[in-house]
Amino acid sequence: MKKVWLGLGGNIGDVTSAMGVALRGLDAAKEIKVARVSSVYKTPPWGVTDQPWFHNCCAEIQTSLAPEELLDACQAVEKVGKRERVIRWGPRTIDVDILLFEGVMQTEPRLTIPHPRMMERAFVLVPLAEIAPDISVLGRTCANRVDEMESGDIQKLETPKGWWR
Repeated sequence: MKKVWLGLGGNIGDVTSAMGVALRGLDAAKEIKVARVSSVYKTPPWGVTDQPWFHNCCAEIQTSLAPEELLDACQAVEKVGKRERVIRWGPRTIDVDILLFEGVMQTEPRLTIPHPRMMERAFVLVPLAEIAPDISVLGRTCANRVDEMESGDIQKLETPKGWWR
């Protein structure tokens, strides 16, 4: 089993519920087990800024799947959550991104690992630092990068432990 870190988010409908459904769907697969999940954070939109704020979280999972197979599983739970890919960085009900995959660095047409823009996105790094502060990404820890970036608009929401179950 390999450790993998996922980023989840959305800004249409009950996103926290949709993230919970996605995590439970992944956890139900025999090849995937959810190990840790961050709190939920309310974050400003990135890229296309004229849209509602997002809710985001990160999760650590363990999987026996290959990266592309895990991508298929992530896209399947997005489909259950009625994800529509209309505008890049636009509004969505649910988004599940593979951020890091233990022992894997790849640049393929379908999937790049580590996620190519994660180190510039506070909405990814803040929840990731909550569950994996010492994880190294391209030679820098997640916590160090968060300390150096502007993340003042990000609001940690009150979520009980195990909120996603």
